[in-house]
Amino acid sequence: MPAMAAAHAYERLTPQRVLDALQSVGWRGDGRLLQLNSYENRVFQVMLEDGSAVVAKFYRPGRWSDAQILEEHRFALQLAQHEIPVVAPLPLLLQDTPEVDLRRLGEPPTLARWLDAEIEFRLCVYPRRAGHGPELDTPSVLAWLGRFVGRLHEVGAIEAFETRRRLDPATYGHQPLQRLLGGDFVTAGEREAFAASARAALELVDAAFARAAPLATLRLHGDFHPGNILWRDEGPHIVDLDDCCSGPAVQDLWMLLSGSREEMRSQLSHVLEGYGAFRDFDARELALIEPLRTLRMLHHSAWLAERWSDPAFPAAFPWFGSAAYWSQQTQGLREQIEAMRETPLAL
Repeated sequence: MPAMAAAHAYERLTPQRVLDALQSVGWRGDGRLLQLNSYENRVFQVMLEDGSAVVAKFYRPGRWSDAQILEEHRFALQLAQHEIPVVAPLPLLLQDTPEVDLRRLGEPPTLARWLDAEIEFRLCVYPRRAGHGPELDTPSVLAWLGRFVGRLHEVGAIEAFETRRRLDPATYGHQPLQRLLGGDFVTAGEREAFAASARAALELVDAAFARAAPLATLRLHGDFHPGNILWRDEGPHIVDLDDCCSGPAVQDLWMLLSGSREEMRSQLSHVLEGYGAFRDFDARELALIEPLRTLRMLHHSAWLAERWSDPAFPAAFPWFGSAAYWSQQTQGLREQIEAMRETPLAL
């Protein structure tokens, strides 16, 4: 079981510091804060003195550089300019607030960098939006989401990321596995079986990517699961581009599928019907669905391990690091090995 550190940078984000930082970029709160559900970052709904509300996002210190965050913001603003529903960051003003020494970054300035007791926080502000998750068992919703992703990818193909991650077996599979095995995360009794299953699974992932080469890559949402889709009367909105990356188009499609192979094939037909209205899809990428699922499993375990010093993680994921957890992961990887050996999903 990984050990917990005594303190974490986020402990300095007291309500008063949050309000002071917001006031420094032009948003005066009335004192009411609501912390929203986010593990990776700290996100607050802030009621303002004029009666309106915004959402303030404090990026996890040390995760992204200024350049990487500004590429995320540029992508979101481009999507908004093309009338694709996205909750994009708001421009920041600079106020004379002695409590906070803060710099604005970006064109327009959408990122604030704030040094507090040698801890560097990065802050952005979004409009507040309400909605609910999509109904993925409805064919018309799946087709709508396919059209949405097709439009998103049309904008994503306009230019390339320069600093964001690239979704590939090395970055999302081999490197996370090395971090897990290199640290005191996997319990001794399960370590050998887990490592063997992970390495065997990654051999199949590598082979699948090699067979699909050369792959066209573009700017992606990167984490297009139902929890990151805000459904409103006018349709879907993107609410989080924190994991945007470069990669194959199918990454933004496969998390919309679930159930048996026949159920996923039916769902896929509706998604691709919508997607094809705006962009051609390379059917070879369907062979990457199970490899991408495998990469997500390994990346998720490494993500939990690397965040364990944050007190929010042991509270939210108390089962992580136990023998039962690693045994379950080993079984899941073995199931992925069998899935990757099957004939890839096709229409």
